[in-house]
Amino acid sequence: MSTPFQTSQPSSQLSGPATSGVTVILGDRLLGTEAFEAIFRRGMALVECTATYLDGDGRKEAKALKPPLTVVYATESMRLTTRLLDLASWLLIRRGLRNGDMSTADADRKRSRIKLHALGRPSHVKQFDELPASLRRLIQESFDLHDRVIRIDAAIEGSRAAPDAIGQGVNPVAAQLAQLNVAFGSAAFAK
Repeated sequence: MSTPFQTSQPSSQLSGPATSGVTVILGDRLLGTEAFEAIFRRGMALVECTATYLDGDGRKEAKALKPPLTVVYATESMRLTTRLLDLASWLLIRRGLRNGDMSTADADRKRSRIKLHALGRPSHVKQFDELPASLRRLIQESFDLHDRVIRIDAAIEGSRAAPDAIGQGVNPVAAQLAQLNVAFGSAAFAK
């Protein structure tokens, strides 16, 4: 299983000690890790769990709500579904790229159609606390996944911009470390 790398030299020149000028795109490298696989599995399981809930217990719980709250339920369940579809699409595109099922250009084109917006954060929704507990839990889990995907996406996009920064006098190692900090949300890679 190969992971895409961007280099400033042909691959035939990468063997031996003369590898200066090689740029490894760390954001893309994240896609080949077990951490990405865990996020992928978590995302697909959340999509399945949400579909099961909305088609089963969610319908029953929605019918038991009073009329003003039914609108909030419908709105939030649609936002949840849309958010999960966007996240699943992102995960499938990145996995397809990693597995060699699509080119970088195809993946970038498809990725540009996905809107990873965080509409409907629980703190911004009136009556959120009155919604059924199962729906609230699924919404919160979807935002946890969303925030993780956003960090990884920023690391991928940011690390791809790093080679352009080299010509502008930016330290590429510092840029890559900053992207790792964004992706993993820790100071483990601090200078």
